[in-house]
Amino acid sequence: MTETLGSTGEFGLIAAVTKGLSTGEDVLVGPGDDAAVMAVPDGRMVITTDLLVEGRHFRQDWSSAYDVGRKAAAQNLADVVAMGARPTALVVGFGGPPDLPTAWALELNQGLVDECELVEASIVGGDTVQSDKIIVSVTAFGSLDGRPPVLRSGARPGDEVAYVGRLGWAEAGWAVLARGFRSPRAVVEAHRRPQPPYAEGPRAALAGASSLCDVSDGLLSDLGHIAAASQVIIDVHTKALTVPEPLQAVAAATGVDALKFVLTGGEDHALVGTFEPADVPEGWTVIGSVAEGNEERPAGTVTVDGSPYADETGHAHFRS
Repeated sequence: MTETLGSTGEFGLIAAVTKGLSTGEDVLVGPGDDAAVMAVPDGRMVITTDLLVEGRHFRQDWSSAYDVGRKAAAQNLADVVAMGARPTALVVGFGGPPDLPTAWALELNQGLVDECELVEASIVGGDTVQSDKIIVSVTAFGSLDGRPPVLRSGARPGDEVAYVGRLGWAEAGWAVLARGFRSPRAVVEAHRRPQPPYAEGPRAALAGASSLCDVSDGLLSDLGHIAAASQVIIDVHTKALTVPEPLQAVAAATGVDALKFVLTGGEDHALVGTFEPADVPEGWTVIGSVAEGNEERPAGTVTVDGSPYADETGHAHFRS
């Protein structure tokens, strides 16, 4: 007989997912008490949270529970490193129907644990609740290690725009899955399990990044956040962008402009930022420039090769 959440119970599930969890040196009190206690040496901590809702952010016929766990952790850890911080801990909220196999929840937990191990972060607590759909809420914490945070509001005229990581792969994977296919496998796996360049956030901060953001909603959309917060204009140079072969294959099969995947696709959690030209770290690709606003192009604007982008710039929640 398959064990379900209903038969396992809340405290049985908590005991199962916390058994054997290791904690890092930033954790003073881990799972098992009313709350965790974290060391904050310089008195500042980066905190971020995200939700994954079944049917909106993942489907069980597209992604395994393990994939969902990796993705849930990754999208939060990417937000931490996008501040120039070092991830230290996660707390996880989980909701599921009582007939969901307990094995699904345990596999989800293993995905969370394994993604955290990539950055030596610890899972230090959370909550469980019965819900009609599977819901995963993750809150991540990070340490700035004595450095100031890298904000979206720091871009300056004369800076160069550069990115590191993958762009458009997850969106191409969604396009494939939405049509009932499973190949190219590389883009399908990218949709299921992003690969953020975690080490590059703190590295960019040390290099002198003036602004930083993770690409969760689309390159143009997220650069728009930087442009608006910094009150500058950003121009993206498409000649500097490359479209990998798997994205070209999906574009050809679906009738989509391949470059659109790169410009507007989200959920790869690449990092994009602005730097003085001499400060761009090795391995980052310069793809644009920052300038002052003017009457023709007001501050807060993102253009592509000097012109407004004619299509949607990326994902937006609650868009009708």
